[in-house]
Amino acid sequence: MIGTLRAVVLDAPDVRQLAAFYTALGGWSELDADDEWITLETGDGWRIAAQRSPGHVPPQWPDPAYPQQAHLDLRVPDLDAGVAKAVELGAELLRKNETWYTLADPVGHPFDLCLFPAKQETTLMGVMLDCPDAKELSAFYAQLLSKPVTFEGEGVAMIGQDGAQPVMFQQVTDYRAPQWPDPAHPQQFHIDVTVDDIDAAEAAVLKLGATSLDYSGENWRVYADPALKPFCLCWD
Repeated sequence: MIGTLRAVVLDAPDVRQLAAFYTALGGWSELDADDEWITLETGDGWRIAAQRSPGHVPPQWPDPAYPQQAHLDLRVPDLDAGVAKAVELGAELLRKNETWYTLADPVGHPFDLCLFPAKQETTLMGVMLDCPDAKELSAFYAQLLSKPVTFEGEGVAMIGQDGAQPVMFQQVTDYRAPQWPDPAHPQQFHIDVTVDDIDAAEAAVLKLGATSLDYSGENWRVYADPALKPFCLCWD
């Protein structure tokens, strides 16, 4: 085991605006907050954070020149009611499908509302990462996050069980990787991973195909996965 999922982090020019939106939409609660970072708890095991990103360039889905890089999938019992609430809170409806609608949050990050009448509350199903090779990236994160590959299909994959913070992967034909920290090619999302021994964890992720981005803080170091998406190894 290398580590466990700590948080899914969204870039935002205004962390309080983004956190307020998801708090109201999903019924999430604030765990800790300052002007640079806010962590939310979903109530079913997820931690979603907003990280201040001055000069943030938002995605323009589905334009491949301004890629989303990742998105959240939320479940709602009624699509039209869910969309109405999200739009009232500041979201924009982008596309309707039979069982899910795609919207953009107030910062511009796309997210999906997926029909799930079995529960009356809004819940977070998972996070979906765009990538050039779903099988390759799912294998990497399965090792990193100690989650088994539970689904593989044509251009898609999932690690972890439904209801236990699964991470999903979708293959994008014209994938354009982030070039962190270049603001012209933003990461949009990143994943924080909790580890016990940072040096052993670093050796393990580099062996799996990660790259050190030579940037660190008091209790975190930054790397890029095989699709060049940044992620952090963190320790307490």
